[in-house]
Amino acid sequence: MATRKITITVPEELVESIRERVDSRGVSAYIAAAAAHQDAMDRLRDLANRLEEEHGAVTTGEQQAALDRIAAIDAWHDEHRPASDEAA
Repeated sequence: MATRKITITVPEELVESIRERVDSRGVSAYIAAAAAHQDAMDRLRDLANRLEEEHGAVTTGEQQAALDRIAAIDAWHDEHRPASDEAA
């Protein structure tokens, strides 16, 4: 992926907090990852808004059904996780 150097303004306390966790070369990667995450969340919100405009709001029942399905998938993965993962 091509990269571009830009200048941003970030609160000093935030920069220091990030530097405590990463070396100086990792700050850019850390901020790029945060920006990529925010971009993905913004795109997901845009998609949700378009779907809501087209199909109507998600009902409480539909939302609960989705959460139940996610919980079932998580439980299945927990049951089928190899024993080596449990020791880690």
